[in-house]
Amino acid sequence: MDIVVNDALLAAREHSSRVTWPRRYIRRVVVGDALAGVLAVSGVAAVRSFTWHIGPLEGALAVALIATWPLAIRLIGGHDIRNIGDGAEEYRKVFHAAAVIASVVAISAYLTQTPVARAYVMVAIPAAALTCLVWRYSLRKHLHARRREGECLRRVVVVGHWPSVVELHAQLSRERHHGMRIVAACVPPDQHQDLPVQLDGFPVLGDFTDAAQVAGRVSADTVAVLSCPELDGTALRRLTWELEETGIDLYVASALMEVAGPRISIRPVAGLPLLHVAHPDLKGSRQLVKSVFDRVVAAVMLLVTLPVLLAISMMIRLTSKGPALFRQKRVGKGGEHFTLFKFRTMVPQAESVKQDLLGRDDGNGVLFKLRKDPRVTPIGGWLRRYSLDELAQLINVLRGEMSLVGPRPPLPEEVAQYGDDVRRRLLVKPGMTGLWQVSGRSDLSWEESVRLDLRYVENWSLIMDLQILWKTWSAVVGGQGAY
Repeated sequence: MDIVVNDALLAAREHSSRVTWPRRYIRRVVVGDALAGVLAVSGVAAVRSFTWHIGPLEGALAVALIATWPLAIRLIGGHDIRNIGDGAEEYRKVFHAAAVIASVVAISAYLTQTPVARAYVMVAIPAAALTCLVWRYSLRKHLHARRREGECLRRVVVVGHWPSVVELHAQLSRERHHGMRIVAACVPPDQHQDLPVQLDGFPVLGDFTDAAQVAGRVSADTVAVLSCPELDGTALRRLTWELEETGIDLYVASALMEVAGPRISIRPVAGLPLLHVAHPDLKGSRQLVKSVFDRVVAAVMLLVTLPVLLAISMMIRLTSKGPALFRQKRVGKGGEHFTLFKFRTMVPQAESVKQDLLGRDDGNGVLFKLRKDPRVTPIGGWLRRYSLDELAQLINVLRGEMSLVGPRPPLPEEVAQYGDDVRRRLLVKPGMTGLWQVSGRSDLSWEESVRLDLRYVENWSLIMDLQILWKTWSAVVGGQGAY
């Protein structure tokens, strides 16, 4: 009896936590947005008060900006509970609000010929946006840490074929920061007999027609429908109606799993909502911008890190025989071969003894890797752990053979094993870093590495590049997956 009561109390406590933590998170976001507006506008007003008399009009503008700032973010959707933990979307909403307020103030001042201090438009609003971004970033990192500890997770019932359910479970378990935990699955009726009672704690509790009832039984707050032919438009519509009464969210996965963002839009045609998928932008002006950005940043980084590069070269030469730079043939964009530069981390005769080590491969079937490679020098192991050996690839970026961000540069023998799908990795320049770098590095399986590279090729954008470059810092400092 006591066990039953305790289980009931724990379930009630967990349900209460799931209901209240999103509200607490949004309240903290709103408070941070309001304080950001107060600090930015008050700071500008305080500085101007020392050099300029602030009249009633300017004072009214300052008060209006303070009151309008959090309201504008809310109206644009910056406080939407669905965007919790989604950094890119949260940041975009803040930038959008800043642009709208700055435009409204500037245009109103021009049309009414009202003298408005430019400091509010050029300093206060950007400062408020930057403060909001820092606050939201700190909240998001704290949320991710709690999710990795098993807190603040959405309870998900997955509907689909068993292999797809297992794949989604593996991905959500690997990337806990997304905040979803599978608590039950619904599969086709003919698969029930051949499946285990449960996988990693979540059971199979029904078929496709039981999804709404199962979600209510396990106190789920989300139903995720994976791509499967049995669930047509009529079945999904009925499931939506059933979930509507309970307030449980419904997510439907597209068959185009790796295509996302601005490439996808819904267009009504003859009364049907058709999904329009734009082609990936692999040529044209955006690629030109990327190329210019890569070369400018590479040139600046080479100048800034020149003392570090010279120090690394001296350490390599002093601790082992051979040149400081290692040159290797790699395959670049369009299958073109180029010479990749890296700081040497192995003994000079490393390639000649590779055949003797193939039986000890810790790689993923295509990439040869050893966790404890005897060819790696002591200083080389340290360079590899923090990816300092790859700084020499800035030369390749400056020469236009590589990009700062892109798929991993493959060896010719690896490309020889590529299938048609994998060859899409060669549609863009290889990168010094990429999704593979910030998602596990050498610990990734071959299939996962390919999936991440193809996701990058399909959804590339300059904003994505900046996000990956930012995440690379923490991945490198952590040193996980590097050997």
